[in-house]
Amino acid sequence: MPSDLTPMPEVRRLRRRREFTYVRDGKTERRKTLVIQARARHGDEPGDHVGEGYTATKKVGGAVERNRAKRRLREAARRLLPQHGLRGWDYVFIAREATLDTGWARLLDDMESALLSLART
Repeated sequence: MPSDLTPMPEVRRLRRRREFTYVRDGKTERRKTLVIQARARHGDEPGDHVGEGYTATKKVGGAVERNRAKRRLREAARRLLPQHGLRGWDYVFIAREATLDTGWARLLDDMESALLSLART
């Protein structure tokens, strides 16, 4: 294995409300199918992992639709976040109404472009 390849960062779930509200004050990228908020962790030990959290408002639909939208976001992030997420950063993925109806390829493209934009800024 070549030495220039770095291992994929560990991905950990955000679980507490204060973790979500901390990320809310960071950078935001909006796409038709989702919104991604991101913020670097500061402090004594920001960690070497990538944080991820998911949310969907009632605009998306009832509980069944919101859960399905979050499942789609989780699967897309599982594929893309280890490659495009920055170590020491937390990301919150917010479902939109279009998250449910849009094709899988479009959802992946939207998420990838948003993650790349967040990594550049």
